Amino acid sequence: MLTSIVGINWGDEGKGRMVDLLSADYDVVVRYQGGNNAGHTVVNERGKFVMNLLPSGVLRPETANILGPGIVIDLEHLWNEVHSLEEAGIGISPEHLILSDRATVCLPFHKLLDCLEEDRLGDRKFGSTRRGISPVYADKYMKKALRMGDLLHGESLRRKVEALLEWKNLVISGGYGHAPVSADEVMDWLERFGNPFVPYIRDTTLYLDEAVRAGKNVLFEAQLGALRDIDFGIYPYTSASTTLAAYAPIGAGIPFARLDNCIGIMKAYSSCVGEGPFPCEFFGTKGAALREAGAEYGAATGRPRRVGGFDVVASRYGVKMQGCDALALTKLDVLSYMEQLPVCVAYEIDGRRVESFPASIDELGRAKPVYETLPGFCCEIGGCRREEDLPPRAREYIRFLEQAVNCPIRYVSVGAERDAYLRLA
Repeated sequence: MLTSIVGINWGDEGKGRMVDLLSADYDVVVRYQGGNNAGHTVVNERGKFVMNLLPSGVLRPETANILGPGIVIDLEHLWNEVHSLEEAGIGISPEHLILSDRATVCLPFHKLLDCLEEDRLGDRKFGSTRRGISPVYADKYMKKALRMGDLLHGESLRRKVEALLEWKNLVISGGYGHAPVSADEVMDWLERFGNPFVPYIRDTTLYLDEAVRAGKNVLFEAQLGALRDIDFGIYPYTSASTTLAAYAPIGAGIPFARLDNCIGIMKAYSSCVGEGPFPCEFFGTKGAALREAGAEYGAATGRPRRVGGFDVVASRYGVKMQGCDALALTKLDVLSYMEQLPVCVAYEIDGRRVESFPASIDELGRAKPVYETLPGFCCEIGGCRREEDLPPRAREYIRFLEQAVNCPIRYVSVGAERDAYLRLA
């Protein structure tokens, strides 16, 4: 079984929590795109864990975890993340974590460039996480990047670093007026944070091909959501990678494989971190109340998330782009305090009712939400474990969303803990 777990909206939908839950049935978990700008939060019997780079399956010792060729790896961040888990008593070994030799290395100067450009843009900034993701993906496609496999060939590594810096310092120093980066700095960084991971580097294509042939179950974990996809998202306020399920086999290193199913994750309301149009955004005390109820702060950045009512237009588009077979609805319990549940069923753009998600960022920026209001369920549901345990109005809300986005909801989370969910028929 090959399954992809993906985000339907702007990211932060709760994918890590669902990967942790479902990974019990899988042998291998693969991150296939993005970098440490992700923030996947898992709460289990050992505590609360936030993974930025590591697949959420690392919390299960029997599961193999892979960072595929589509990933960009900040070695320093990975080192810190592994060290943090080890301090919590979770061991990480080369059998438990496998790094693709084709994955791209996110170097310190990529983070520097990210910060320099965001600072230059000022009020026009993209809302970057400042972790070097866009610059390193740009270098990858310009064929001017290091890959993890380069760490296995020390005799040529410095030569490659020097060649990169000869080119990159033209921008760092000549363009931004910043002090140039030296090869010694980069080599010292690679030695300190890269050398410990040399035993973890393998050909993940061969590994996964053998796993699939052996009938093992593979779970593909995406970062962010459909609306942050570089091609089909709210460009240019997107990530620099492909966040769609269709890319999972490619980014994992097995483009010849086919997914068996795709599970989309969406919240019971809307949230996003970063800049760009967000038609359903709540402001003032209304926004603050929902943000606090849902603890809506970026897991990777700590930034307050923008929040609003459920957006049918955006979610229906996300479900289609991801090709979902089923959905998991997260954070339904957060809405317990609301007497009325606003659902955006269409946009009004320049006086027109629009029910399809606009490709134009300008049109989306002018979109105003058209709401339908459903009655709230106004009670705590954190202890519910069966559909019949939910109050009728909560069940009505779930069915309304299910029909609106045209995809069955099979899981509903009612709390952050691993067992705080319901499986629907």
